[in-house]
Amino acid sequence: MSIPQRVRIVEVGPRDGLQNESVLLPVEAKIALIEKLAAAGLRDIEAGSFVSAKRVPQMADTKAVLARLRPPPHVHFSVLVPNMRGLDEALACGVRGVAVFAAATDGFSKENIGCSIAESLARYAPVVEAAIGAGLEVRGYISCALGCPYEGEVAPRAVATLARDLAALGCHEISLGDTIGVGAPLQARRLLEEVGRDVPLAQIAVHFHDTYGQALANIFASLEMGVSVVDASVAGLGGCPFAPGAGGNVATEDVVYMLDRSGIETGVDLATLIDAGVYVCERLGRENQSRVARALLAGRRRDHRA
Repeated sequence: MSIPQRVRIVEVGPRDGLQNESVLLPVEAKIALIEKLAAAGLRDIEAGSFVSAKRVPQMADTKAVLARLRPPPHVHFSVLVPNMRGLDEALACGVRGVAVFAAATDGFSKENIGCSIAESLARYAPVVEAAIGAGLEVRGYISCALGCPYEGEVAPRAVATLARDLAALGCHEISLGDTIGVGAPLQARRLLEEVGRDVPLAQIAVHFHDTYGQALANIFASLEMGVSVVDASVAGLGGCPFAPGAGGNVATEDVVYMLDRSGIETGVDLATLIDAGVYVCERLGRENQSRVARALLAGRRRDHRA
């Protein structure tokens, strides 16, 4: 096994986590959430996206959120951009990184962004080139890497080819997403073995949804393969507006607990992170999906009563 000694967590709650929530958070609450996540020690935070406000209303105020955020030097904010217009907005806000998103199947790609995989790559080529020219880091997301709600099973070779194409465009990091959460550990290993033939695993991140309760097992299997970057969402927020039945992202609290107990460094303070999850769940009026948070919060309540 080649488990890394340190794992970098990319916090996607303020973007991928919130985008599927029906309760629209005000700008002030989003800013407070991001600041609390940064205070917990998270250094890579997706702060929003410049996508269609009609399709994803929760992200309509990303510009206002970024305008009022004052990131510490060690915190890296990024945003999702679908096209040149989105990139222009991101540049105007002064972010240091952007992400583009492709899908491993034409069915999901057409449902999500209205074009085929090939067409999406052609669309992103000038976006990535311009972003790199402006000094930004560019991340590439691959949706449905382990299964598609429209086409079913996805061949690892198809994902590897797309990862290679995104790397060729200039994406410095590629996040493999199990958008509907159907993958299991051996599938994750086989996927990474195939992708690793085309793209070094040092450039690969993993992004697991927990629909079937397999996310932590899949993450650990990925660590055993040498992956050291993991996407997660505070309180397990998330889902996907374009993937019916998809569960939320793996909870950041659960990932941090697993890594802490395994002796793997993250730089994240679990207690402060749990407070951030409590904050956002109270404002969304929803239950915290993190098992770790629920267990430790119950312990806090017992200690308070005692």
